[in-house]
Amino acid sequence: MLQNERQEEILKILKQNRSATVRALAQKLYVSDATVRRDLMEMQNLGLLKRSHGGAVLLENADEISIFVRMNENADEKERTATNALKYLPNDFETVFLDSSSTVLALAQRMDLSQKTVVTNGLQTAAQLARVRGIRLILTGGNVSPTGTSVRGSWTNTQLREFRFDLALVSCAAFDEEGAFETSLEQREIKRAVFRRAKRKILLADHTKYGSGAPYLLCGIDEFDKAVFDELPPPALQFFLKLRNVHAK
Repeated sequence: MLQNERQEEILKILKQNRSATVRALAQKLYVSDATVRRDLMEMQNLGLLKRSHGGAVLLENADEISIFVRMNENADEKERTATNALKYLPNDFETVFLDSSSTVLALAQRMDLSQKTVVTNGLQTAAQLARVRGIRLILTGGNVSPTGTSVRGSWTNTQLREFRFDLALVSCAAFDEEGAFETSLEQREIKRAVFRRAKRKILLADHTKYGSGAPYLLCGIDEFDKAVFDELPPPALQFFLKLRNVHAK
């Protein structure tokens, strides 16, 4: 089992039980105690968990996991979603908001953003796009999330209300016929602030998020101009989107 796969399994175990011992994790993963300890140390540095005597405890905010881990989760699905989205992007936008999701980052890395104004609350997104010439890049201020993936809070929301966006590209933690959902109330509020100032909104989500469950309703799917997936959504959702004139792929 590769390191990324082990760490994903450790997260799953901790989400189920909230805590686990090194010995129990080693037995479930069929690796040595020393290997588990190294994984736990790295995951603690990423803000995913807290080491305890003889084991680890899941952090309360671990649902908003590090983007470095999220980029490796369902990587093929994210790549297909980003590739599909390229076909549906408008050409006549000047200012775009990019959320802090790994799926939107995958798309941003494929887009021609030269001479565009790009606003983001994603730290890794800003770091990646800062290397590209010709982009007018703005990183919002605010409180850095404990996992180091994004900037958020009331100050962030206040700043976002000062922009006018031609386009907003966002992902979500879960979606179904009822709408798009987030695991973080703060991320929900950031996107709601953006939506009030955006002419067009596009949702990007891979099929693994369908019906996966998250507590905070972001918005109804029909609030998006387009909804882009890595594969066609279930028939019930396809029918729902068609009724509401939302283009889906």
